[in-house]
Amino acid sequence: MAKFYGKIGFSQTIKTAPGVHTPEIVVKYYYGDVLRINNKWRTTDEINDDLTINHKISIVYDLFVSANFQTIAYVEWNGTKWKVKSAEIETPRLVLTLGGVYNG
Repeated sequence: MAKFYGKIGFSQTIKTAPGVHTPEIVVKYYYGDVLRINNKWRTTDEINDDLTINHKISIVYDLFVSANFQTIAYVEWNGTKWKVKSAEIETPRLVLTLGGVYNG
């Protein structure tokens, strides 16, 4: 089983002024395991096909993840930010399934 260490971006709304809230990405580093590596090319009407991955990454569940796992925007894997399709709580770990490229 491969090991994972990388950035996970959490989308949070920050109050910047009275009545003004701005979305911001908070980046945290996590250790974990790569449970599955699976790539898939999706055919589209565009010039280039889209790459979708179905990697599963298991990270250690801490207090920050416990309070904010529903706001996970992306996981950085091999220098690319990938959207998180689903998050499964398997205490003491959180299993993330990755999808397409994150363009946020």
